[in-house]
Amino acid sequence: MKKVRVGVLGAGRGETMIKYCAKADNAELVAVCDKTPYFLEGVKAKLGTDGISYYSDFEEFLKHDMDAVVLANYATEHVPFAIRCMEAGKHVMSEVLPCQTMKEAVELVEAVERTGKVYAYSENYCFMGAPREMRKLYREGKLGQFEYGEGEYFHNCESIWEQITQGNPDHWRMNMSAMYYCTHSIGPLLHITGLRPVRVTGFELPFNKRMERMGAKAGLGGIEMIELENGAVIKSAHGIGISKDSVWYSIYGSLGRMESAREDATIGGVSMLYCNLDRFEGENKKRITIYKPTDEKSEVAATYGHGGSDFYSMWNFVEKIKGNPEADTIDVYEALNMGLPGILGYQSVLKGGVPVDIPDFRDPAQREAFRNDTACTNPEKAGDMLIPSYSKGNPQIPQSTYDAIAQRWNQRVEATGGKKV
Repeated sequence: MKKVRVGVLGAGRGETMIKYCAKADNAELVAVCDKTPYFLEGVKAKLGTDGISYYSDFEEFLKHDMDAVVLANYATEHVPFAIRCMEAGKHVMSEVLPCQTMKEAVELVEAVERTGKVYAYSENYCFMGAPREMRKLYREGKLGQFEYGEGEYFHNCESIWEQITQGNPDHWRMNMSAMYYCTHSIGPLLHITGLRPVRVTGFELPFNKRMERMGAKAGLGGIEMIELENGAVIKSAHGIGISKDSVWYSIYGSLGRMESAREDATIGGVSMLYCNLDRFEGENKKRITIYKPTDEKSEVAATYGHGGSDFYSMWNFVEKIKGNPEADTIDVYEALNMGLPGILGYQSVLKGGVPVDIPDFRDPAQREAFRNDTACTNPEKAGDMLIPSYSKGNPQIPQSTYDAIAQRWNQRVEATGGKKV
C-alpha cells in the first residue's frame, strides 16, 4: 500500500505528528490547519509548501484529498471534528481528551460504528518505554493476576501557560474541571491490563494560588479510585496546579510488582522500569531488575516528543490504516474507558463522594441512558446541565490576570517574528 496521506489539525500540539508525517516511510504530510498564525507560519517556515497545503479554515482543510486526519486541536472540539472527518471518509487519530460530555461519548461511538473508519486515541503515555514493557510482560503472564495499580500525572503548567492559553479567559483549560484531564494517569494502567473500569469514586484537590495566577477556575488536580471488572482497584492522580512534575505508573499482581521511576527523566522517568517478580505464586523472593526497555524503533522514536511516545502513536495509527495486525492502537471503546472515569469521577465529587457506575459503551442499551447528558463546565455544550469548574464554586479571577498572560504571549510572538521557531 502507498503512503497514507495525513492532514494535521492543530500545528501547536500537532508539531511532532507533523514531524512524523514529514519523515516517515509509511505516511505523507499533505495538509496542516491551524487558526493561530504563530503556529501555522512556524510549520510553513520549517517545511515549505512543496506538496503541503496550509489552511486556517477547517472547512477548507476538510475538503483536501487525504486519507487520515490527526486532531491536535482543542480538547473540547475533538468529538465534533472527529465525526465530521469520519463522515467525510477520513480515518482519525484524536489527541486527548476523547470527549467532554456523556452525550458526545454516545455520538462518537456511533459515528465510529456507522462509518467503519479507524479511530485511534493518542494517549501517548501508553507508549512510553516503561508502560510499553509493562504491557508486554503482563500479557506474557509475568505479573500473574492483576490486583492493584497506581498512575500519577502531575504537570506544573504555569511556565508554559501563555503558550497554551494565550491569556484567553474562555479557553477550555481555564474552565474545565481538574477531574476531566485524567487519561494520562488512567490510560496506561488500562492499556497494560486490558481491563474495563466499572465504578469510580472521585476526590478533588483544592484551588490554590498557582491556579489563581494562571486564571484557571478549577482545583489543582483530581484523584479517582476506580474498581475494575475483575475486582482490582487502581488509583489515578493528576493535575496541572501542583508544585512539581511527577509521572509514574505502578502495577501489582499475584507474581509481584512493576513500576516506572518515580522521579524525573534524569534518572529514567517513564523510560526506566523496576521489576520485582516471582517465578511462582507464594515464592515472595526479592528479585529486582532495573533497566531501560528498548526495541527496534527506540532510537528513531527518541528523536520525537514525549519520550518517543508520539512516534509510536503515529506509527501504530498509520499501520492500523494499512491493515497491519501488529498495530497497537487505542480504539474508541478503550478511549472512553480512559476518559469517562474523570467525567463520572467529578459527578461523584458533586454528589458528596458516592461511587458512580461506569457504563460499558460497547453495549447500546447502556449508552442509551446518556444520549442527552450534556453535563459539563462548558456553557456552550452544557445548556441547562451546566456544572461548576470547581465543586466549591467557581473562583472569581480578575481580568488583569488574563491581561498579564496575554501580554506575555504577545511578547513571545513579537520576539519570534510572528511564527514559532
